[in-house]
Amino acid sequence: MLRRISYAAAINEAFIAIMREKKEAFHIGVGINTPWFVGNTMTGLLEEFGPDRVIDTPVSENGVTGLAIGAALAGMHPILTFPRMDFMHYAMDQLVNHGALLPATLGGRVKIPILVRAIINRGGEQGAQHSQALQGVFMHFPGFKVVMPSHPYDAKGMLLQAMEETDPVIFIDDRWLYDEQGEVPASSYRSDLDRAEIVREGTDLTVVASSYTVVLCRETLESLPGAPSVELIDLRSIKPIDSACLLRSVAKTGRLLVVDATWPKGGVAAEICRIVATEGFASLKKPIAVISLPDAPAPAAHSLEEKYYPRASDITAAIETLIG
Repeated sequence: MLRRISYAAAINEAFIAIMREKKEAFHIGVGINTPWFVGNTMTGLLEEFGPDRVIDTPVSENGVTGLAIGAALAGMHPILTFPRMDFMHYAMDQLVNHGALLPATLGGRVKIPILVRAIINRGGEQGAQHSQALQGVFMHFPGFKVVMPSHPYDAKGMLLQAMEETDPVIFIDDRWLYDEQGEVPASSYRSDLDRAEIVREGTDLTVVASSYTVVLCRETLESLPGAPSVELIDLRSIKPIDSACLLRSVAKTGRLLVVDATWPKGGVAAEICRIVATEGFASLKKPIAVISLPDAPAPAAHSLEEKYYPRASDITAAIETLIG
């Protein structure tokens, strides 16, 4: 049975299903029982599963991450939440040198089944240290899968599939998506963690986006006069990237616009450009266009945020330039 529910409610449903199905699963993280940190994505979990399985911790990201990795090594399946992605910086030694690398450095003799949930909290005049989107950092390191669903169906399905993995998965959700509505089955199901989705088919231009920028691009395309023939791809996963889907689309359209809500250097957009430049260059009729954040820290003033984050007008202008 399909119902229309919000992105946040889909996450909540997934977590309740996971905790009921997997007795070895537990939640741990700073502020996970506080709606101010996690919205309504954790509603009801503490009441049903208790403080032994829904553990709201002191502010000690590196220590908490070490506890979660140790529990995974011991046969548990932790869901480690960072309510603000910015503070994953404190846990980088544990995440990268241990969580991501131990399975390989120990010759595959150990598995680390851990789901790392990272929440992007940007906008709202939160300033430079509370507005960072660090997905480009984590797609850089071997050992992680990194997924960024854009709609409620995938939010639930990717969480359920991530809990089937035996190595670390980083699930990134953006608070700007929490009110997005979509049709979601009441039952359990699984979404692929490694395939892109064609949201809209077209022949003149390929637009590639992920997470919140998929919504921004879709709404922009729906509002454009003249209905240009634009193909919109939702990456869904940024590690691995579905390069086959990307290259097929560019071969058809000959033009590429990448819309990425993080910094331009060494991130998602840069990797997409690398793939197309090295494997699909002959298909390009025009240079690749990229819309991203400025190479600068996030401002705190609302008036500056309006200029800082990608807008529909930026996408429209890029499409006009590429299609002519």
